[in-house]
Amino acid sequence: MEEIEVVVAHRERATLRVGEVFLKVDADQARTDVEVEAMGRAPIPTPPVLWRKPPVLAIGAVPGVALGRLGEVSGASAAAWRAAGATVRRLHDAPLPPWPGRGVDEVAARLNAECEWLLANDALPAGLVAGNRRIAEVALRPWRPAFIHGDLQVAHVFVNGDEVTGVIDWSEAAPGDAHYDLATLTLGHPERLGDVLTGYGADADVDLELIRAWWSLRSLLVVRWLAENGFDPALPGCEVDVLRAQLKGDVE
Repeated sequence: MEEIEVVVAHRERATLRVGEVFLKVDADQARTDVEVEAMGRAPIPTPPVLWRKPPVLAIGAVPGVALGRLGEVSGASAAAWRAAGATVRRLHDAPLPPWPGRGVDEVAARLNAECEWLLANDALPAGLVAGNRRIAEVALRPWRPAFIHGDLQVAHVFVNGDEVTGVIDWSEAAPGDAHYDLATLTLGHPERLGDVLTGYGADADVDLELIRAWWSLRSLLVVRWLAENGFDPALPGCEVDVLRAQLKGDVE
């Protein structure tokens, strides 16, 4: 008899695995709508949708293993990281999805609110918040929208050897800044950025300062959510360490 594995569970959604089937339960069906349509539109490997009966979405497993995990050294090859970069480029070059994404003003408002919360609750040292906020604000400028995944964590990209076999968790997909996906993929793995950009393509207009800005911005935005949902952003190599590294100049 196959056992039920709880892959992730928090107040907004839960994912269960039964054999090669993943059952995703989401409190917000609009997110599931986005996930299903984004996977259908993305010109890259995605999990197969098996069936949907709200609030449950059943999808099939993708072959291979995650490219890496935040807080852990990635065992994937340089070629696999280059393949990930090429895969992301195909997504960014695809036609935009028809639903709106977050604009600069919305992101700026979220950054302001999260920084205020971090300081009011003594969640992080004031200097760490202020220094990273200065870095993050570089990303707050108009961008040419691309089809972005929106939550392209390294654990959401699966590879088999040097080949990308699937990208999972599409509920945040939307038009947005391509630099955000590149930053999210390499968050905590700055040493892999060169490989990703090689695969992404030398002809791309990529600004390293903007990637660094998104490293700070994403980390500041998620610390509260992680803490409130049972995750620890202060684990070695995770978001708080990323924020510290930003100020030490330890990222390339």
